[in-house]
Amino acid sequence: MSGQTDWVKWHEKYEGELAPRLATVQKMLRIALPGAERVISACAGDGRDLLPLLEPQMRARLIEIHPELCARVPRLPNLEVVCADAGSSDAYVGAVPADVVLACGIFGNISDADVERTVRSLPQICAEGGRVVWTRHRWEPDLTPAIRRWFAETGFEELAFESAGSEGWSVGLHVSRTPVQPLRPAERLFTFLR
Repeated sequence: MSGQTDWVKWHEKYEGELAPRLATVQKMLRIALPGAERVISACAGDGRDLLPLLEPQMRARLIEIHPELCARVPRLPNLEVVCADAGSSDAYVGAVPADVVLACGIFGNISDADVERTVRSLPQICAEGGRVVWTRHRWEPDLTPAIRRWFAETGFEELAFESAGSEGWSVGLHVSRTPVQPLRPAERLFTFLR
């Protein structure tokens, strides 16, 4: 994550205005995580969405480019913190296919074309039968209908979608019904705009 946004300060919003979104992401994770062994969180921040729900039998990789946020993540035996660019497929080598993939805080910070590219690349990262939890704001123009369509076209079934309304956030949960694809090395999935 690069640009003008102070991402450390941005994460403080989870203590206030983004607390309901965090609670909804965790609600979706409670549906997605049972039975999971491999978990990936892309642009994971300090891991506050996943860590309270992580079970000892799960192996998780948190990918976050910001060194200060990486440093805040507690070191656990079943947790790998990778301080790297989650927009590059190389950050996922050795952790795929995952049973649960978190793509939270990404789709609202990248171009529409990169959102589509990322969704269509998820079969390289997510196991068949694996679940994806994602977030996106719904400000005009609202991209969430297109995102949901791209998931369907890529072979994912929607399990849940919740929104705070047309001016707020949304959280989606999809399950992969498509075979895993090989991870393509050095592929650019997305680039943050700010």
